[in-house]
Amino acid sequence: MKYPAIFTPADEGGFVVTFRDIPEAITQGDDENEAAAMARDVLREAMGVYFSERRSVPAPSKPQKGERLVDLPLSVVAKVHLLNAMLGQDISPSELARRLSTTRQEVNRLTDLDHVTKIDRIAEAMTALGRELDLVVH
Repeated sequence: MKYPAIFTPADEGGFVVTFRDIPEAITQGDDENEAAAMARDVLREAMGVYFSERRSVPAPSKPQKGERLVDLPLSVVAKVHLLNAMLGQDISPSELARRLSTTRQEVNRLTDLDHVTKIDRIAEAMTALGRELDLVVH
């Protein structure tokens, strides 16, 4: 997932970075490289807001002229798709745990951005939701 970002020169120097799809994500850096690194960090941190509030993460829109794409780590992308699938089907962690024959605690770890999760387990959870997690190399 790559979200379009606007890098606006700041009056005091550097750049302010905003995302129209993820309004919670705002950051800045002293130069373009630092702003880009900060943009990736703040985008990932903003995902935590959606997860903690159990809100669907909006899909990235197509970039407009002057915007740059900022990507999320693949581990976060997989968990975003899992969260959105659960919310879209109104499936609770307890119900997903039942479908996976596991505990609610394990499902909570599957949707914890700070927990390292094996991609195969996320794929199993997606299958339990009637979805397929697929990897495409471009």
